[in-house]
Amino acid sequence: MREVKSATFSNQLTVLSMAVSAVLWSQLAVAAEELPSTTLQTITVTANSSVREKVQEDGVYVEDYTPAQQASHLSDFLNVVPGVTVGGTSAVNQRIRIRGLEDSNLKVTIDGARQEGKLFYHMGDLTLDPDLLKQADVAVGNNSVTLGNDAIGGAVAFTTVDAADLLKPGQRIGAKLHAGYASNNDELLTSATVFAAPTDNVDLLAYYGKRDTDSGEDGNGRELFEDSKTESILLKAGAYIADDHHIGANFSSTEKKGIFPFRPDFPSRSEPPIPQQVKRDTYGIDYNFNPSNPLIDIDTNVYQTKTRILRDSDYINDPGFDFNAQVQTTGAKIQNTSNIATNVGTHKLISGIEHYKKESEMERDFVKKGTDEATNTSVYLEDQWRNGKLTLTPGVRYDRYKSPDFIASGKTYDNVVGALAASYEIAPLTQVFASYTQLFNGPDLSQTIFNSSGDKTYVNNELKAEEGSNAEVGIVKTLRDLTVAGDALQLSGKYFETDIENYIEFVRSGGTRVGLDCVTGQPGGECQGDINKYEDYKIKGVELAADYKMNDFSMGLSYSRARSKGENTGYSIPSVTGSSSESGDKYMVNLAYAPTETTDIGWRSTYVASVMPNTAENDVKKPSYNVHDIFMNYSPRQVDGLKATLGVYNLFDEVYASHSSRLNPIDDVATDFEKGRNIKASLTYQF
Repeated sequence: MREVKSATFSNQLTVLSMAVSAVLWSQLAVAAEELPSTTLQTITVTANSSVREKVQEDGVYVEDYTPAQQASHLSDFLNVVPGVTVGGTSAVNQRIRIRGLEDSNLKVTIDGARQEGKLFYHMGDLTLDPDLLKQADVAVGNNSVTLGNDAIGGAVAFTTVDAADLLKPGQRIGAKLHAGYASNNDELLTSATVFAAPTDNVDLLAYYGKRDTDSGEDGNGRELFEDSKTESILLKAGAYIADDHHIGANFSSTEKKGIFPFRPDFPSRSEPPIPQQVKRDTYGIDYNFNPSNPLIDIDTNVYQTKTRILRDSDYINDPGFDFNAQVQTTGAKIQNTSNIATNVGTHKLISGIEHYKKESEMERDFVKKGTDEATNTSVYLEDQWRNGKLTLTPGVRYDRYKSPDFIASGKTYDNVVGALAASYEIAPLTQVFASYTQLFNGPDLSQTIFNSSGDKTYVNNELKAEEGSNAEVGIVKTLRDLTVAGDALQLSGKYFETDIENYIEFVRSGGTRVGLDCVTGQPGGECQGDINKYEDYKIKGVELAADYKMNDFSMGLSYSRARSKGENTGYSIPSVTGSSSESGDKYMVNLAYAPTETTDIGWRSTYVASVMPNTAENDVKKPSYNVHDIFMNYSPRQVDGLKATLGVYNLFDEVYASHSSRLNPIDDVATDFEKGRNIKASLTYQF
């Protein structure tokens, strides 16, 4: 596959590289004469004003982080956040992890729409092209009752671009054209966005993008087996009705068709790659009512999202794997924020209700085999009370969760959780904080491919919901005017402990795997199903960060560590990727410098320490790795709206696999290696 396309894509690479180089260097002499005065891209961006939120939440804004601008995988977007990693080298098996917990224990949303359920354990559950995104906000750990059910490890909220983000003051209509190329896998991305404000109270946006990808190579030149085409669509419309009401509607879709390994976690496997298709469609309507009344600020969101996998088994001569699996989530959320001033401080009162239903459906050999569903209703109340240097935030939430039939016979779980957070300014620009949040997570849908009456499934009527708590303490300190006037150094650190009771694990049967007894659920039978494998798990760790800014230079340093083990076992939390969820100690350095008003350059280094195996079954050693990236932006004055970006990722061609991916050093076939050196070039023109 790679040889067939190499000549065509090499020509495209030559043309695009020449264009980028011309734009970058033809203006360099002119630009170099100017004195630097711009503010550099920030390493990570947090828009929250609350110190507690600022330290316990993080985020990435596309325009402020060059790797996100050239992202083809969510790891390009999220790996910069301490405590967050993304496993899986392909867009069809990418998995987000926060502190070692994967997306089945995280709340993941796109424009407020929950992305729920699991389709096929070798393929990821999030189909999303990063080119659609404006921002990703990350709750590292669950620290608020407003986060909701199914968020034991935290949450990731993806936001797509709006017309208001692109329109210039006074502009009525505009467009943005983007083209990018990546050398390692001959990837070509082209996209166009049209945005408009036909009247003062109406805005519209339409986006269409295509991404063609060939098989890439790891640092040793081994083919990673993917040949795919991706199409993405984004449509948005918003309108202000009078001054107090705003209504919006959005539709986004990403469809990826191609030739992938039968098990995408095994990109070097001897099994021939087969045609597969993954697709996500998300519809949403939002409404805000915000009159000039501090007690009323109502946000409403109604959505439906559908993710599915289609596979043709003719290519592997196995009719049992010809299937159409899908998960659909429909939900709504209403939340009101009230600001109340009293003689003893101010209150920010947040109240809300959320309801969602997730449904899975399976067709095997074009015959409908089974469906399942789960529903959840939450009511919550949180009060952020501030008086001088002290802030206290208590909260309470009630959940009513109806479990899937294939998992726990539709059993209903009623649960109440509470939370309390506090922060205090112990000195100027120095605050300490602490939080404690109780956790709840009802049994998730089974993997959709197992929704079949023909499969031997153990339905666990005694299955308990996952519960527990997340506790954090930390400090944030800002130092100003250290070396020059106006510079700033922000230091932050936190220690956390997450306790998970009644951890739920899916036990697979068949082949050499030992399943469950079909009657008792005890190990040693031929059935598969969910069990509470361990009564108590603890995850402990630290996250440290230092960000320094001086004129046109900025530097970010971070360190994160998470360790997990079960009580009286020493086991780390297991993972569907074939080894433990330990992600290794991660050290990251980000440097950025703007030598002129038109040029930004940056360097990123990521070092992940090795993880040694323990006594857990299937646990393996994970070798350390060190990856370096360099990148550059240039925006010539002579062409307003034009920007060229050039980057070299994995500069030294490191051979490695993310600790959040499938890894087996003994057998490279069972290792999901990352790409080797990858040169990316892109042009963006907005007018």
